[in-house]
Amino acid sequence: MAWFGSARGLPLLTAERELVAALLASRTPQPWLWLAPGAGPGTDAAATGLPPRGLRLYRDGPGLAGAFRCHLPLPLPNECFGCVVVQHALDDAGLPGLLGEVERVLQPGGRLWLFALNPYSPYRLRWRGAGLAAHAPTDWRQRLRRAGLQVDAAEADWLGPVWRSRNTEPSPMGTWLRASYVLGAEKRVVPLTPVKAAATWRTDAAPVGF
Repeated sequence: MAWFGSARGLPLLTAERELVAALLASRTPQPWLWLAPGAGPGTDAAATGLPPRGLRLYRDGPGLAGAFRCHLPLPLPNECFGCVVVQHALDDAGLPGLLGEVERVLQPGGRLWLFALNPYSPYRLRWRGAGLAAHAPTDWRQRLRRAGLQVDAAEADWLGPVWRSRNTEPSPMGTWLRASYVLGAEKRVVPLTPVKAAATWRTDAAPVGF
């Protein structure tokens, strides 16, 4: 996680700053949870102007820190947040089980937005050797489904810079070469609809008229 606070990681967080703030404010007045990659100024700056009733935690070694320090499972009640943003907090393959905890603390109909590094981007050369693991959107979609979340049908939104030399024009191949992307998912709960019992003949019932 230290890479995100470096000179190479901060431009990525800066490019995501406005979107993170907009997503956290999209479910006002419902409480929100923001899981960030670190405590540095690159992530704290995005907290300005956010709606109240929110909780921001950041990765701190094998656990989380911020308003409090903890390990999994999260010391939070079930279904207490309307939206959760996981911003690169899983890009080092740490905290197994975090997505399951996110599903637990989301309210029915609550939204999750997952920010992840793009393995196809040339920018990956800047995090090489930093202990980070980038996965394709299809991999994260499968993990979100296994956690019990309904993944959005829309394609991933590609974000962040595209690393290139000074004399090279931006690639015409599309925005999928950007450094990161975001996926959306929702917690959906199937309502328990009472099933009407089928009509049956009662052998012990009295005939009509008696």
